[in-house]
Amino acid sequence: MAVFKKTNCLTEKLLHYCPGCGHGIAQRLVAECIDELKIKEKTIGVAPVGCAVFAFDYYNFDMCQAAHGRAPAVATGLKRVRPECIVFTYQGDGDLASIGMAETVHAAARNENITIIFINNAIYGMTGGQMAPTTLMGQKSTTSPLGRNLSCGNPINVSEMLAALKSPGYIERVSVHNVKHVIVAKKAIKKAFENQINNKGFSLIEVLSNCPSNMGLGPKESMKFVEEQMIPQYPLGKFKEHILI
Repeated sequence: MAVFKKTNCLTEKLLHYCPGCGHGIAQRLVAECIDELKIKEKTIGVAPVGCAVFAFDYYNFDMCQAAHGRAPAVATGLKRVRPECIVFTYQGDGDLASIGMAETVHAAARNENITIIFINNAIYGMTGGQMAPTTLMGQKSTTSPLGRNLSCGNPINVSEMLAALKSPGYIERVSVHNVKHVIVAKKAIKKAFENQINNKGFSLIEVLSNCPSNMGLGPKESMKFVEEQMIPQYPLGKFKEHILI
């Protein structure tokens, strides 16, 4: 009988995330995949600015810190200088889809052989709950206290947008709001790393997550928000698997 144990790709440091936050689940999945693929010694992660800014404290392999939004550019440089390494970024929706949108789009357009783990919780977390590019229509935030409206623009569906490009190899959206979807999320993350190992180009896994603190909901209620409110706007599934060598 298999016994669950913590992967050795995570350090012993306690996570700083708010109770019920999905970041801890997502970061564990990334660590488990790296461990199972036996690529720990050649993996380099790039931490963002945002809730996951301290990711370098939690992963037990080489990490570096990027300026706000610049993680895909940093990852591109690392991969080109050290092509034998497995390079990934771990970014939130503010870091990736707002200030870092250009870096994300152009890395995908170039089909850089890197892996991006994109956490979409529909809000800015670390800086206090401001409206993000992914905030839902009508959703309240500190900068949209009456709810997002058309004057703010519609939410940006990053996976669909990137899938419209000819170049990127693999794009899938998953969720971590329940056990069933956590299992699917792990398979997608693992496949993204396998694609990089096999030199198959750019992979982005968008992970829908909850943010109890800034959603103003309890952990269980925030998971329900992901299922009932976020998934209709951000449908789960594979959006691209067009491998260019």
